[in-house]
Amino acid sequence: MQLYQLVEESEFVCTLVDSIIKLEVYSKFVQDISDYIEGCNFLPKLNNEISTERNSTYKQRFASLQNLVLIMFEQDTILIPKETAWFGYYPDGAFHPVLAPQQTKLYIEDWIGLRTLDEAGKVKFISVSGDHLGISSNDMKTYIVPYLEDQKSTVSRPKIEESLFHVWISSIRSSLLKMVGLNQDLKFLN
Repeated sequence: MQLYQLVEESEFVCTLVDSIIKLEVYSKFVQDISDYIEGCNFLPKLNNEISTERNSTYKQRFASLQNLVLIMFEQDTILIPKETAWFGYYPDGAFHPVLAPQQTKLYIEDWIGLRTLDEAGKVKFISVSGDHLGISSNDMKTYIVPYLEDQKSTVSRPKIEESLFHVWISSIRSSLLKMVGLNQDLKFLN
């Protein structure tokens, strides 16, 4: 599978998730933090938002990155607010102002190791023109390619296989189906 096919599949998943969220944006579930923590299957766990279930392995692995390039798209119509691309977000229970990543509990309490990475100078906060995942070739060459070239490591890393991507997509698909109350295998999502 080619990289552009993986990106297209990721974009489809992002668009699908966004559509489902927009259907419920004014519901109690989306606006109430405790309902979100209890009702969302994967995001609170991934972000270590459940204080009694924080996973130190998530934090350790995230904090061990050599670099983290976070790209925010100025005209993003998928991520709301667009600053979530940098881990910025609204204060609990409010829709304004948008907090910078460094002002969020996730950062301050270092739930996932973002503060550790940032303080080590390993986080790059990049802002580019365009809609979600609409990065230009020039911006890609400027902000992404330098981190992919001439990367030497003393640690032997396993090759990332396409099957891992499909496991991730399958997991998201399952969670989405459960979230909307469907348990059957739907052909159009395959």
